[in-house]
Amino acid sequence: MAYKSALSTYRETRVTTAGQGQLIIMLYNEVAKYLDEALNLLETTGSGKRDPANIEKIGKAMVKAQEIITELMVSLDFEQGGDIAKNLFSLYTWFNRELIEANISQDAPRISKVRNFIDELRSAWLMVISTGATEAAANREVVGISIAG
Repeated sequence: MAYKSALSTYRETRVTTAGQGQLIIMLYNEVAKYLDEALNLLETTGSGKRDPANIEKIGKAMVKAQEIITELMVSLDFEQGGDIAKNLFSLYTWFNRELIEANISQDAPRISKVRNFIDELRSAWLMVISTGATEAAANREVVGISIAG
C-alpha cells in the first residue's frame, strides 16, 4: 500500500516538475504504451483467431491513446507555433480518425502506422529538447564569461 502511494507521489512530482518539452515526450510515451497494449491484445492465437474477450480491453487502450492525442491537440499554441502547430493539429486529427477506424475494424496495421508516427514525433521532440539544452548551456557559458570578463 505504501509502495503505491510513493509511486503515485513520484509520478505526480515528475509531471509537475517537467518542462514543456518533457511533458510532450511523456504524452507520446503514454500514447505509445496504449497503442502497444492494443497491438499486443490484437495478436492472434496459434489458431489465427483473435480472442473476443480482448475486444473491450483493446477498445479501452485505443480510447486512452485518443484521449492523450486530443490533449496534445488542445495544448497547441497556434499563435506561437504557426505552421508547425497547424501541421501538428492536422496530424493529430488524422491520428484520431485512424485510431477510430482501427478500433472499429480491429486493424493492427493502422494502429502500427500511427504508432510509428508517434515514435517519429517523439524522436523529433527529443532532438529539439537536447538542442535547446545544449544552446541553453552554451548561453550560460557565454553569460558567465561576459560577467567574469
